[in-house]
Amino acid sequence: MANAKVIQAKQEAVDVIATKLRESVTTVVADYRGLNVAQVTELRKQLREAGVEFQVLKNSLLRRATAAAELTELDEVLTGPTAVAFSVNDAVAPAKILNDFAKQNDALKLKGAVVEGRVIGEGEIKALAELPSREGLLSMLLSVLQAPVRNFALAVKAVAEKEEQGA
Repeated sequence: MANAKVIQAKQEAVDVIATKLRESVTTVVADYRGLNVAQVTELRKQLREAGVEFQVLKNSLLRRATAAAELTELDEVLTGPTAVAFSVNDAVAPAKILNDFAKQNDALKLKGAVVEGRVIGEGEIKALAELPSREGLLSMLLSVLQAPVRNFALAVKAVAEKEEQGA
């Protein structure tokens, strides 16, 4: 019979993982099989600098946590070695970092993700990774908002110059 302390520790681990799944804006699941220690260390460093938590988790604990967090659609990708990146603040950072790292290191495979409570596949992770950063999107929005004002100012200036030439 299993030791009560071991069962309690596993249940606490499942609770912690489930909480992370619920609180994270983006959670990316990857297969890290084939990466050496130096590569994993570099990946962890990049993720840590972006404020992303990266953990290697047992699939059995992760399946129980997905059930507790009501994200059982993620269970189909929980095979083989599984590493999970949790991001509480930035929805794009884990996808972008892991996708870029996977391009340089064929051993890293993206399996699936949860973005704002919705389970997505590998293709959608790559699409998310290609999005510009938040600052880039804000810059684009600002330029779109400024364009009509700029065009109006140029039109007024052109009318004023035309009247000056006519006078």
